[in-house]
Amino acid sequence: MSRAGLHPRLPALAVRRRLLKLCGALPLALGLGAANAAGAAACPAEDWPLYQTFLQRFVQADGRVVDFSVAQLQTTSEGQSYGMLFALVANDPATFGRLWQWSVANLAGGDVASRLPAWQWGRRPDGSWGVLDPNAASDADLWMAYALLEAARLWRRPEYAQNARTLMARIALDEVADLPGLGKMLLPGPTGFAHPDMLWRLNPSYAPIPLLRRLAQEDPQGPWQAIAANTARMIAQVSPQGYAADWVAYKSPDGATGAFVADPEKGDLGSYDAIRVYMWAGMMPPSDPLAGPLLKTLSGMVGATAPTGLPPEKVQVLSGAVSGVGPVGFSAALLPYFQRSGQTRLYEQQRQRVQTQLIAPAGPAQPPYYDYVLGLFGSGWAEQRYRFLPSGRLQSRWEKACPRATTR
Repeated sequence: MSRAGLHPRLPALAVRRRLLKLCGALPLALGLGAANAAGAAACPAEDWPLYQTFLQRFVQADGRVVDFSVAQLQTTSEGQSYGMLFALVANDPATFGRLWQWSVANLAGGDVASRLPAWQWGRRPDGSWGVLDPNAASDADLWMAYALLEAARLWRRPEYAQNARTLMARIALDEVADLPGLGKMLLPGPTGFAHPDMLWRLNPSYAPIPLLRRLAQEDPQGPWQAIAANTARMIAQVSPQGYAADWVAYKSPDGATGAFVADPEKGDLGSYDAIRVYMWAGMMPPSDPLAGPLLKTLSGMVGATAPTGLPPEKVQVLSGAVSGVGPVGFSAALLPYFQRSGQTRLYEQQRQRVQTQLIAPAGPAQPPYYDYVLGLFGSGWAEQRYRFLPSGRLQSRWEKACPRATTR
């Protein structure tokens, strides 16, 4: 599907003006030579054993994050963006720089001003290596832009802010749609999610509200605050039993109004994507006006986990039927959610499971990539290594002890 199908065409002059406003006139800066800038060098790296294990198991020396659980030995833009956030929390500017440089060179053809990073890279059927699917993933694009903004602030690297604004301009132009009767929403990618019959497919886990708050602070005239409000509205309207879905759809019968409906491809299943919705809601600062309502909307997971102390793997969102046992990564993802919900017993049960199966596993078997990712997010938050402030800015534990870290 053409890019024009995703949002109304903007006049060429308006597009150019928006790109110039957000990107400025400076070239995209990637240099690693300043990775150990004075501000970062003066601060010790965080002692974070799970992060070090993640680097050893999944991150190559050149900055590529590898998912070994699939035949293609794939790298995704999601994995690269998460790795950048973890490097920032760990005060590891060298790894951050390599992750970003690899992403631009291999996923974006060397120029994110011209195209968003491809979501999937790996081994092709003929044995060669390269992009497997050129479509972008908007959640990864948001996380990259966010991590770059915060790296620029915390490590005093203004070129990263320039990179972030370049990404934000592309996201706004390529991955944001104005849905009839709703308004601005983040599409999962540039192509394939806007159907000719006025139906749009959406992923509730793709737009963490703290990230949108931070992007709105950087670009007050952008679509970010509207997307945050509409994302919360979407979750409330598609969670009748208190559960989040992996995918949902929005249908407009007349081009002027619309409503959320079950996704035509994935149905009302809530599982490996949706688990992040609870995590992002739990990580929101309590003072955010959307935080309390979101936690109330997503109350179903408390009841589903309480009988056994283990979260379900799958939920049918419309009926509330649950099945299976979620992996250890699900328990990690639910740590912020249970803590913010005041569920002390459930929180402690998940924390013990994460400690035993992920942080200090007894046997040779190791959890896969996605469990480690969720583990870093959830346990890192539970250990107070980072927080999201009401502005969306990242509050890292290391910056409090670092005399040269900027807090502007």
